[in-house]
Amino acid sequence: MPCRIAVDAMGGDHAPRAIVRGAAQAVSEEADIELFLVGDEDRVRAELPSLNGLADRVHVVHASEAIDMDEHPVEALRRKKNSSLVRLARLAAEGTVDAVVSAGNTGAFAAACQLKMRVLPGISRPGIAVTIPTFFGPFVLCDAGANIHAKPHHLYEYAVMASLYSERLLGVDAPRVALLSIGEESLKGTELVRQAHGLLKADDSIEFVGNLEGRDLFNNVCDVAVCDGFVGNIVLKLAEGLAEGLFRMMSSEIKESGPSAAERFEDVLKGLRERHDYSAYGGAPLLGVDGTCIICHGRSNERAIRNAVLTAKRFRQLGFNEGIVSRLHPAR
Repeated sequence: MPCRIAVDAMGGDHAPRAIVRGAAQAVSEEADIELFLVGDEDRVRAELPSLNGLADRVHVVHASEAIDMDEHPVEALRRKKNSSLVRLARLAAEGTVDAVVSAGNTGAFAAACQLKMRVLPGISRPGIAVTIPTFFGPFVLCDAGANIHAKPHHLYEYAVMASLYSERLLGVDAPRVALLSIGEESLKGTELVRQAHGLLKADDSIEFVGNLEGRDLFNNVCDVAVCDGFVGNIVLKLAEGLAEGLFRMMSSEIKESGPSAAERFEDVLKGLRERHDYSAYGGAPLLGVDGTCIICHGRSNERAIRNAVLTAKRFRQLGFNEGIVSRLHPAR
């Protein structure tokens, strides 16, 4: 049975071209994906490449509106009921598709999925789980921006869900979970962090390693870092900006060293860029919604969208949500 995946063709800085072509590439590579492109039908079809016999697996769902990146999420959802994001979430809620993918307005996409698809039993607030590459391998950061007004039990839920995600999708055995704080001591941090520390420490099924300072995020101290969405989004954007700045600086220094040095380090620098490129991971799942929701970077290119569609398929096939419910309600 094919995995039915809907993609927001109008979301992202490079929509609809990069979105449509990246999604179409995933369909051409995987025979068991059925694609639904949601957006302005004329613009979407204009970007569709030659389908070469794949037309029966690619559908265009018309949406007359699109939510811009700078619009207030909730207000935009109310005003633009026929937007591609609303249609996307509705397709999932109705059971027409198995997964949804968007590089559009993150807040609006998360809100639409939560409102239309609802949350899993035992989950009170969904969280965005971002995979961040390091020298030692990737770690998962949750929440990266879905919930900026978190409560202690939200952080506990993020730890449970992100641990399962690290284990099943990244292949980490017994993921180490850390709580992002301003000091390693259990009494350090805000009241939110201190109460969450107690909840995590009390659950023996979580491999809790305690508080984690920001400087140790990239030092192989944990496999899962938990925090509220406000802190998580700042950490994510800081890491992205720092990585880009370092690569620019390295590239500039190498060029100034002369042609011979540039030739020696060109392949090394290229390899580093590929290892730390966000597009390699495609997107981040919104953990906790009753369905599969993959949130992509606003700058997503064709490669990122292609990988996001493949991630959505894998997420669905692994029965991840069933695992969350089973973990929180063992008797069910």
